[in-house]
Amino acid sequence: MAKELDALCVNTIRFLSIDQVEAAKSGHPGAPMGMAAFAYSLWDRVMKFNPSDPEWINRDRFVLSAGHASALLYSLLHLFGYGLTLDELKRFRQWESRTPGHPERNLENGIETTTGPLGQGFSNAVGMAIAENWQSSNYNKPGFKIIDHYTYAIVSDGDLQEGVSSEAASFAGTLGLEKLIVLYDDNKISIEGNTDITFDEDVKSRFRSYGWNVIGPIDGLDVDSVEESLKLAKDQNDKPTIIICNTQIGYGSPGKQGMASAHGEPLGSEERDLTRENLDWPYTEPFHIPEEAKIHFDLMGKKGSTQQKEWEELYDSYKSNFPNEAKVLEDGLNGRLPNDFSKRLFESVNFDDKPMATRVASGKVMNAISTMVPFLIGGSADLGPSTKTLLDNKEDLTVTQPGGNNMHFGVREHAMGAIANGISVHGGLMSYTATFLAFYDYMRPSIRLAALMGLNTIYIFTHDSIGLGEDGPTHQPIEHLVGMRAVPNLTVIRPADAHETFQAWEYAINNNVGPTSLILSRQNLPIITSDHEKVSYGAYVLYQFNDEEIPEIILIATGSEVKIALEVANILSRKNINSRVVSMPSWEIFEKQESSYKESVLPSAVRNRVSIEASATIGWDRYIGLDGLSIGIDRFGASAPAQRIFSEYGFDPEKISIKITSLFQLS
Repeated sequence: MAKELDALCVNTIRFLSIDQVEAAKSGHPGAPMGMAAFAYSLWDRVMKFNPSDPEWINRDRFVLSAGHASALLYSLLHLFGYGLTLDELKRFRQWESRTPGHPERNLENGIETTTGPLGQGFSNAVGMAIAENWQSSNYNKPGFKIIDHYTYAIVSDGDLQEGVSSEAASFAGTLGLEKLIVLYDDNKISIEGNTDITFDEDVKSRFRSYGWNVIGPIDGLDVDSVEESLKLAKDQNDKPTIIICNTQIGYGSPGKQGMASAHGEPLGSEERDLTRENLDWPYTEPFHIPEEAKIHFDLMGKKGSTQQKEWEELYDSYKSNFPNEAKVLEDGLNGRLPNDFSKRLFESVNFDDKPMATRVASGKVMNAISTMVPFLIGGSADLGPSTKTLLDNKEDLTVTQPGGNNMHFGVREHAMGAIANGISVHGGLMSYTATFLAFYDYMRPSIRLAALMGLNTIYIFTHDSIGLGEDGPTHQPIEHLVGMRAVPNLTVIRPADAHETFQAWEYAINNNVGPTSLILSRQNLPIITSDHEKVSYGAYVLYQFNDEEIPEIILIATGSEVKIALEVANILSRKNINSRVVSMPSWEIFEKQESSYKESVLPSAVRNRVSIEASATIGWDRYIGLDGLSIGIDRFGASAPAQRIFSEYGFDPEKISIKITSLFQLS
């Protein structure tokens, strides 16, 4: 009887997935049909969760890295009692439904992270496991294992082909993440056909070389075999585990089982009927859930309530015995900063009047923050000494020291971004990453997903321009700021000096609606500002020759070029030309301001405008208009001392002033 019930439940998952795709007339039925058995085994017999409280902090985390199989996840969430109704399943892939084509983070509905771009979910899962390991190391006490959960991920052939998964898997093995368990759906089919045309590697040997425990291949269509393997994975220590599950894409479909055509298109009504007949599914009405299966799913979905109640009793005792640790844990979970955070931060960071690279200023600020925010963790892609992102008096995070705050990602920018996202979605920690701005390209997919999810990850990018100097054009960013500014919900801040850097960090640490990119200089910059609030406006008037009159020309600059704009204004003032200098560290923050404020900074009556930024000029017409002048770089850099490159590329105050007076006919 038990096997019959299992078969009924597995087929319920299969046909709910099939029916979603059929209703939408688009989607991916093949993977859910093949994955249904091992997904059911995981959710029904092993995984710890409570649908009545999807945000229970000690729940196991589940990641569907193969996000194209989203119909599988929605079926599981509905059947096990999450707030994803049958009507929402019927609206699969439709406007404003809760069942989009690929899973989008929604904790209320049980979706932990946004997946779809292959390899990202795998890497998020590594970050989640790191977060669990960090919290258990820092908060658990003898007799009080309040943080004790696993991270499970379902991955596909495509996930393992993406380079980001290789980077993340190597890192996970290095850290010995024993509570990370990956189920690999080895169905040997990709969109273009059998995987042997592109992917004929020895996955077992590959993951063993990473330092993983490897189980299988097993029969991924057998519920009992999967359960046995999952329990075996949980019994081992010191290593993450991958379970290789042999399955068949489109399982049960007479015409499409094991075929590439099962991947990304509906079965069609005729093939759906044949599949029903083949799998002894007598129900012809779409979205039917047999009563016996419904009773079982309801029962299994409720078991987490008992588990959570037992945990809450333990946590109440923990809070009584360890109130300080409990407070820090809850502060992290709620993203709560100390009440006097801004005041204490201001008092603890002092900059003298000497020129200072904004990367150095950033290092001072983030170290001050770390003394007040113990759950701030992160690191760089093997560039900590250059990016100035090592936290003083904090331990390294290693396999033997999982509670450290300084992470060493190695030269793995792509995985670094995705892992940091996983740390953020897990909850309880604030994560940051660091590398050179020119290497943003390696991180672009992860940052895009962080913006889509609204995560508060902080991305630090140093060596922000041709000011990098002798390292040459391969390391000198040109188009990167343009690319970042084009990402919705990503806040980009390029401070002009140490004081603006302080404000940039203060903004970033409080930004709870999306990620922030801090763009920092390698070279020293003079202290040119004093106001400690202006970055929160995105742009502000830094200088005006005669502030009692409307300026004849507005100079807008960011970062290291603000000092150049001030020098140009000084030259113009000697000619009695009334110029205004606007420091604009963040387009995104400025655009959020009231129209009246924006008008006060950039009066519409003043059409003589110049932008000065050592970056591509695309986009500056938004602020300088069609009549304006953009001083920038629309070609690659060069290898030479920074000052020589700036001069050769036209960032010379005298040359700029001559160009301005000529173009705008000022005298």
